[in-house]
Amino acid sequence: MVLSMDLTVLHLAAPSLSADLAPTGGQLLWILDIYGFLVAGFLMTMGTLGDRIGRRRLLLLGAAAFAVASAVAAFAPTAELLIVARALLGIAGSTVMPSTLALLSGMFRDSGQRTFAFAVWMTCFTAGEAIGPLVGGALLQYFWWGSVFLIGVPVMVLLLVTGPVLLPEQREKATGRFDVAGAALSLAAVLGVVYGAKHAASSGLSVQAGAFLLGGLVVGALFLRRQRRIENPLVDLGLFRRSAFSAGLATQTLAVAAMAGSQLLVMQYLQAVIGLSPLAAGLWTVPSVLFGIGATLLAPRLVRRVRPAVVIGAGLGMAAVGAAMISVTAGQSSLAWTVVSFTILYTGVTPTLALTTDAIVGSAPTEQAGLASGISQSGAELGLAGGMAFFGTVSMVTYQGGLSDSMPDGVAAAARDQARETVGGALAAAERLPEGVGSALREAAQNAFAGGLQAATLLSAVGLAGAALLAGLFLRALPATKDAPEAPPSDEGDGEGDGDGKGDGGRDGGMDKTTGQIRVESSGDTEGVSAKY
Repeated sequence: MVLSMDLTVLHLAAPSLSADLAPTGGQLLWILDIYGFLVAGFLMTMGTLGDRIGRRRLLLLGAAAFAVASAVAAFAPTAELLIVARALLGIAGSTVMPSTLALLSGMFRDSGQRTFAFAVWMTCFTAGEAIGPLVGGALLQYFWWGSVFLIGVPVMVLLLVTGPVLLPEQREKATGRFDVAGAALSLAAVLGVVYGAKHAASSGLSVQAGAFLLGGLVVGALFLRRQRRIENPLVDLGLFRRSAFSAGLATQTLAVAAMAGSQLLVMQYLQAVIGLSPLAAGLWTVPSVLFGIGATLLAPRLVRRVRPAVVIGAGLGMAAVGAAMISVTAGQSSLAWTVVSFTILYTGVTPTLALTTDAIVGSAPTEQAGLASGISQSGAELGLAGGMAFFGTVSMVTYQGGLSDSMPDGVAAAARDQARETVGGALAAAERLPEGVGSALREAAQNAFAGGLQAATLLSAVGLAGAALLAGLFLRALPATKDAPEAPPSDEGDGEGDGDGKGDGGRDGGMDKTTGQIRVESSGDTEGVSAKY
């Protein structure tokens, strides 16, 4: 929860932070974004590292680093030091995420218990991301901007105290050298794609954004080429030949992309078109978070009775309906329709994220659980950035075209240019114009933005429907989970013979399909004594 809160907790602290540290515009963007960039960039590397040195050890090292970096960020006297502290927070956060998932995978061998554990993990992550701005706003009401960083310190201290006692160490025998060059290539590839996608989402598709995206893809191709050729790769590409792993990853990435793009635009719509304040807009998304948490915790119970592919497909189908409802009703400027539609979308997507994470990590060999966890979270981060970039670009192009067609007369050239950039720029320009012209520009901008939201959410609905189809086709082999099997009766294989020199324990063994454990029961040749293995 703390890790995901750090993604959003600074949103409301930016004004007071800027007044105190006086960062440049570029420095402020790095303060806000570098944490998420480095979390995404280091996830795969840290997942593999945890498999080699011990997942509990990496978790505790990351927790200690996170606590120290949080304290440095809280009391940073300059913008430069705050950027460095946020970067260290990102690296520390990237150690914690895959370590926790990998530890859960090893601690809960029963598939039903593991699915529920992953659902709780995802619930905490979702809740933290949602309440980050609310907690930040409450702290800023009474304390200075640095207080938002201190939230994580007591949590990490508690983990450092209890972790060595409660958590088992899990470490696989390392073979070969750690692929440092591969780690550097993966970092560069992910950072290039994520930075380019976020730049495109915030400022439109430009030469700079395209260069970073292309550069990231080229470096990613070099990374894959290296992984195929070296003896001890950072990422075992054989994992992608497992249908549950690759289909789960593709479904998760597509679902996150569709939801992230819609969520970004809905938040802007609530403020620019409906007229809510940032805090009020955030509060109106609380119902979606509550329903999403409930659906996520319900999902493990559902997959005990039906296959995960059915639950995932139904959830994504429900989310597609919600996105389509936003597309149909956006032109009405209705708060009620917007909140209900987005709640349906969000409630449909969130449980599928826990189930696809379970499919991804659960399908990987035990010794690669950390790597699988890192890949899963990297896919989610790429989906997040890619969804905001793609759907944001679709909305922006539609908005600019619609506003150009409906631009009222009497608007000066400078105000026209400002209005075409963003809907926020249009509303600001409308405030400076005479009342009649300003009202006309405001209405035209709001209608154009609603049109952009309609186009983006329609494509989001198509993407979610495609993800539902993907899950139904390629995850259908995953069985429904079951509760942990009960212990065998004590009189089973009691060794009482029937006179033929063989005990009753000489029944067939077999594999328990729930846990994957092999049971072998063999009988001795004398005295009717049976041995059970």
